[in-house]
Amino acid sequence: MGQWIPLATPSGPIRAWQELPHVPARGGLVVVQEIFGVNAHIRAVCAGYAEHGYAVLAPAFFDHFEHGVELDYDAGGIARGRALVDRLGLPRALEDVAAAARLLEDAGDVAVIGYCWGGTVAFLADTRLGLPAISYYGARTAPFLHETAPAPLQFHFGEHDASIPPEVVAEHRRLQPQAELYVYPAGHGFNCDRRADFEPGSAALARERSLAFLRRVLRPAG
Repeated sequence: MGQWIPLATPSGPIRAWQELPHVPARGGLVVVQEIFGVNAHIRAVCAGYAEHGYAVLAPAFFDHFEHGVELDYDAGGIARGRALVDRLGLPRALEDVAAAARLLEDAGDVAVIGYCWGGTVAFLADTRLGLPAISYYGARTAPFLHETAPAPLQFHFGEHDASIPPEVVAEHRRLQPQAELYVYPAGHGFNCDRRADFEPGSAALARERSLAFLRRVLRPAG
């Protein structure tokens, strides 16, 4: 059963959703939300990875402004979510990720997985924090692809994602050739069963590949 716990960050205290495994942890995992907050979907993602043996934290980034932000997957939710992540800024988001990663160190090695806006944050957690990262359809990543990724890196994209056209996916391949990169017959947000673009086959395969990545790159404590 997950719970909210306090998370101290350089910009002040926020909360993080915590899910712990029922077995000794395989490692730690920071889950970075879409623009819609740490909602039921993100909490379910956390629970799923805990079931596979990982200690998981999902920082509630919007707590810097107000608690309990969970937005709908509609035009209003998208507009408000974009405004909130722009107000937050990537540097502060990365500070929050780093704080969550430090809190997970007792579980062993720590990786980051992120979705949509969180996919870009996960990529930058690799290039700027040195953490292994899994990035799902990060539409804001392209301007940062010149940055060096020192840790293992995995990308997931939908081939019908209008926000990340094929030429941008090709730039990911060209500028991050060491990374694992997968493209699925799906649109943007295909991992989220609350979204119109949810594609269960692609989501299941991407999750399988994500779990294989974590098993390869993370070591448990001790």
